[in-house]
Amino acid sequence: MTQPDIWYVAFGPDKDADSGTTEPCARSTRTFKSEIDAKLFAMQILAKGWTASAGTINPHQPKCVVGASEIERWADSCLAGRY
Repeated sequence: MTQPDIWYVAFGPDKDADSGTTEPCARSTRTFKSEIDAKLFAMQILAKGWTASAGTINPHQPKCVVGASEIERWADSCLAGRY
């Protein structure tokens, strides 16, 4: 039996306030088996200038939710240890 995915990263293009468009931005979600894989992917998304959030998938415990305002610090902690 394979290990289930327990982390997700939700991501999408950053809304450009100067674009003048009112169309909603499409967001996607990708799942991962490990926190380190999720962090590495989040760093790639942030490098594109996009926004992201992350967390654990229910019913995984302990529950972790990383909001868009915290995602950069969380992803950067990839080399320094756990968030």
